[in-house]
Amino acid sequence: MPKISDSKILILATHGFEQSELEAPRDKLRGVGAHVDVASLDGRPIKGWSGDDWGDTVPADVDFNEVSTGDYDALILPGGQINPDILRTKPKVVEFIRTFFNEKKIIAAICHGPWLLVEADIVKGRKLTSYHSIKTDVINAGAEWKDEAVVNDQGFITSRNPGDLDAFVSKIIEEVEEGRHTQRAVA
Repeated sequence: MPKISDSKILILATHGFEQSELEAPRDKLRGVGAHVDVASLDGRPIKGWSGDDWGDTVPADVDFNEVSTGDYDALILPGGQINPDILRTKPKVVEFIRTFFNEKKIIAAICHGPWLLVEADIVKGRKLTSYHSIKTDVINAGAEWKDEAVVNDQGFITSRNPGDLDAFVSKIIEEVEEGRHTQRAVA
């Protein structure tokens, strides 16, 4: 079983990400020794959303165009309304998520982040959660939606909102240390 301190984790986001949903996983995972990269669409800093207004700018560690699924053990998709709505219109992002899933690696999405999972067409028959306002989208895509702090379906981790961040990050650590889910069906 791999140790979290030996893992490489990618957080993929763009402008309008929910501030805490990027920063809490990044900081907590780095705090336990994981190598965590934040990727933006162009490698430039991205601006978060906090409460009812724009939040802080976060530097990108890497340019999304220069990353490979083979470089990482886990992928984290923060929410916020703006961030996943922009990302799901980018075919290269959607294909990256689908490939990551098909490689049976850990994917974790929170809040509106599951919109990206719906767009990648990888939720059918899976158990997951999301922010309540996209519940119908998730169900219409064929998933079994649950109103729980964290839902894990063989390394496919989802949470509802910033209030679930502790459970979300704990489950990411647990699943990364468990390793790939070789019995998980591909999309």
